[in-house]
Amino acid sequence: MAALSIDLYDGEKRAKIEALQWKLGQELLRQGATVIIEWGTWTRSERDTLRLGAKALGAEVELHYLSAPLEVLLERVERRGMEKPPLKREDIEGSLRVFQEPTAEEMACFDHSHTISARA
Repeated sequence: MAALSIDLYDGEKRAKIEALQWKLGQELLRQGATVIIEWGTWTRSERDTLRLGAKALGAEVELHYLSAPLEVLLERVERRGMEKPPLKREDIEGSLRVFQEPTAEEMACFDHSHTISARA
């Protein structure tokens, strides 16, 4: 989005870009290619939609969940320095309240899954 000079916080444009990426991703899956979804799939329903869509195309589906405490997230965002305006603690805390961490039950729905935990 930054490369296209699109505001990272423009939810409508973000949704359109993600829909286009998923459309292209599905075409690649039909051709037998590997596709990595790297945008935030914050809720189980988002992850279910992608998993079921990929499975319907015959793809194996993996979930790699990277877990990090708030302090690690803050430090990484500050070091990266890409957000304009800069993210604040309250922004990340708000995002964490919305995020649905994958459960063991959900992880079992994938062909392969694992969690990586970052420590402070």
